Amino acid sequence: MTHSNKLKSQIFLGLLSTFFLTPLVGKSQLKWPEITQQTKPWSRWWWEGSAVNNKDLDKVMEKYQQAGLGGLELTAIYGVKGEESKYIKYLSDKWMDVFEHTLQEGQKLGLGIDLANATGWPFGGPWVTPADESKELRYEVFNVKQGEQLKEPVVFIQKAYITAEGHKKLNINDIKRPISANTNLQQLALDQVRFQEKLPLVTLMAFDQNGHSLNLTKEVDANGKLNWTAPNGDWKLYAVFQGMHGKMVERAAPGGEGFVIDHLSKTAVTDYLRHFDTAFGNRSLKNLRSFFCDSYEVDDANGQADFTPHFFDYFEKERGYDLRKYLPYLLNKSNDEKSDRVLSDFRQTIGELLLKNFTENWESWAKSKGKIIRNQSHGSPANILDLYGASDIPETEGEDRLRFKFASSAANVLGKPLASSESATWLNDHFKSSLGEVKVAIDRYFLGGINHIFYHGIAYSPLSAPWPGWLFYAAVHFTPANPQWNNFATLNAYIARCQSFLQIGHPNNDILQYYPLFDSYADRGRSLLKHYDGMKGFENTDFDNNATWMLANGYSFDFISDKQIKKLQNNADLIQSPGGNYQTILVSNVHYMPLSSLQKIVSLAKNGATILIYKSLPSSVPGLANLTGRQTELDALLHSLNFQENADGLTVATVGKGRIIKGNDLPKLLHFSKIRQEKMVSEDLHFVRRSYNGGNYYFVVNESDSSFTGWVPLAVVAKSVAVFNPMSQAFGFTKTKIADDGNVEVYLQLQPNESCILKTNTAEASGKEYPYFEVKENPQTIDGKWSLTFISGGPILPKPMQLKHLDYWTNLDNKELDNFSGTADYQIDFKKPKGNASYWQLNLGSVKENAELWLNGKNIGTLLNDRDGLVIPNSLFKGNNHLEVKVSNLMANRIRYMDKHRLVYKRFYNVNFPAKDPADVGPDGLFTAKNWEVSPSGLAGPVTLTPLKEIK
Repeated sequence: MTHSNKLKSQIFLGLLSTFFLTPLVGKSQLKWPEITQQTKPWSRWWWEGSAVNNKDLDKVMEKYQQAGLGGLELTAIYGVKGEESKYIKYLSDKWMDVFEHTLQEGQKLGLGIDLANATGWPFGGPWVTPADESKELRYEVFNVKQGEQLKEPVVFIQKAYITAEGHKKLNINDIKRPISANTNLQQLALDQVRFQEKLPLVTLMAFDQNGHSLNLTKEVDANGKLNWTAPNGDWKLYAVFQGMHGKMVERAAPGGEGFVIDHLSKTAVTDYLRHFDTAFGNRSLKNLRSFFCDSYEVDDANGQADFTPHFFDYFEKERGYDLRKYLPYLLNKSNDEKSDRVLSDFRQTIGELLLKNFTENWESWAKSKGKIIRNQSHGSPANILDLYGASDIPETEGEDRLRFKFASSAANVLGKPLASSESATWLNDHFKSSLGEVKVAIDRYFLGGINHIFYHGIAYSPLSAPWPGWLFYAAVHFTPANPQWNNFATLNAYIARCQSFLQIGHPNNDILQYYPLFDSYADRGRSLLKHYDGMKGFENTDFDNNATWMLANGYSFDFISDKQIKKLQNNADLIQSPGGNYQTILVSNVHYMPLSSLQKIVSLAKNGATILIYKSLPSSVPGLANLTGRQTELDALLHSLNFQENADGLTVATVGKGRIIKGNDLPKLLHFSKIRQEKMVSEDLHFVRRSYNGGNYYFVVNESDSSFTGWVPLAVVAKSVAVFNPMSQAFGFTKTKIADDGNVEVYLQLQPNESCILKTNTAEASGKEYPYFEVKENPQTIDGKWSLTFISGGPILPKPMQLKHLDYWTNLDNKELDNFSGTADYQIDFKKPKGNASYWQLNLGSVKENAELWLNGKNIGTLLNDRDGLVIPNSLFKGNNHLEVKVSNLMANRIRYMDKHRLVYKRFYNVNFPAKDPADVGPDGLFTAKNWEVSPSGLAGPVTLTPLKEIK
């Protein structure tokens, strides 16, 4: 395999146009899978202030449908200043009227609808009572000597605390109780509120030097006086109080402002959802697919939501001992083993409550309405694999493939067909992200196992709103006001074609990597709770390092939790989960493992499975209860494994029909165990693999900066391989050969950031070959006079002009053009290119940012960036030809103009309008573009036609 940076002499796999979409014949009839509502990308859809109306809803939804979106996730959010008279109170009868109309219009247009079960996030609102608000464990420690009484009252006065979005300075005395009594909540944008008040005492425990404990709770009167005289010895008293965490709904819509719920309380969650029951009443929810939760995010505030009523009782039932008697071990910041075990039990219990009382409770509520849930579990103080696993559609976000794999792993292991992503939230700063950059970000999600894209997102904006319309504070603005909207459908069609493959078949990964959560639970850290989000909290552990190495070296894997391990079964020498088969389980230097998990793993080995242990076997059970008995069983199980060293420096224990292999060298472990490796990654070709009855699908992306041409080995057996190009729609069979290991190699050509889908078949298949090309002669430049016409945009529409030489419009001698954001049409007449080539590669040179091309009145394609080109058959050329290139630039230059001239568009309550780059923060603390340089815009060329020869 070879790389080449010489684009003029390389072999091309251009972005082939639809001229090659002739039906293929032979033993296998190739075709694209069906494009459905679900395979199309969806988008988060913010209703700012819920200031919507049926007429504008119909108009904007039609635009979304025409742009190729498959659905919308409706989230009511903070309002727009000056539009207050149009606000609709969340879940009011009027709100339900427009929501019901939206469902009906969505059904008419073929747009699916999801609904966030909150305004903004997390779940909460004005109907959340103090009993149902998020809680915090607060405590005081007192000392009492023998024969004395405690002089201080057992009282905890919670201090007042208040924060708001935008770092506004607020005085708690200006805030009325209840919160709903404040008439200016949109302007206040409260983030966290705690009033000064006396907290209820939950328990008072006394401990002597020998660890003996007494429960003195009933000895405390209403004023906090402890009626107790200390007996022999000195005593330390731990008083636990139930505090109010005070987290408010972030970015709340009118009618949605209020406190966040206690996610650990089934009563609180049920009460919260009952408000939706009332609002829904007898309304039709026919076209509503799913309910959505946008992140846990309760604890990105002062303090933590680490308590709930009846916590101690639940803890005792599930952990087997009374935590009140172990408060010194929980609350003292020491790292002795007993303290670590108590803390681990505490964190495990919090996680279980979040899973059972929130996620599973919410999912059951949705199911009672015939709906599913889509859930962002990351950031929770719990096992996020299990939270994702309890969600019908687990959803991730960000830019890190390992982070994505937590959501996709839960889907893959448990057989859930979809894993979604909040996509392209912050790429560059506002108004600077191109569709080409969005495509690269989307491909990264696909490589992480995601197959259901949600943009982040679109703000509802009435068509009459002044440019740039109503915006959300995240930086990538998918809005009809964006000039790139003209070519948005091209990106959406690309995603739909990718997802048409990625949503069918089954995931086909080989390794289940054990999630060592109990090692993290037992590591004290800085606070009682830890929050889990991708590899956060596992940085530089062997779990992290092994996952990173496997991802970079072509090994396919999913993460698996203890709860999910219970669902595994043997399938001959494979390990079968509800979602598919795996070759092995990898345990990466884990210290704590539940006895039931190790027993299950050994049982799988006895029945034929191969288990891999990196460095060392688990040596201890987690938690405190019945420690001696559980540890004895674990030790006995470990001692029953008879490891023998082999010639490779590994130790192998034969267990029944299977084996457990241990070693300090991960590559050697995987190679010895014959775990599949996709070697294409050595060429920076990255992949995700799925299986179907008869073969495999590969989604492959060239993530290098160089074009690729050559043979690519696949770690599967196949007798034929078809290539599908999701951007151009071209497809056909590619050349193959059989490698020494019996697997197939395929011939591929990929430009930088270009993707393709491979469909392998274990049966013979034939048909039209996939078209590959090589350069026949040097490129020919399309020279001459160009006309430049500005089609749409502003702040003004410049007059047409003639260009002696092709250039960006921002390089022309007209300062007005520096301010223009929109679409312009470059046109030229030219003679038929010289030569007798059957095909020509049309390249635009430098174009900012994307372009739609027309040749002799025929639309020949859209390019999202200037690295791509189009392959055109010679038959489309005439003696005299006319080329049109309709170029759409970024919003950046017009925004720069507006900020320089102090034209107001940042008129939003709550978050108004943050910058990503510190250099873009103005004196008022808001984003500003006034100091930007002009962004190059238009077509600079050179526009060339390169004669190609098709490779047969």
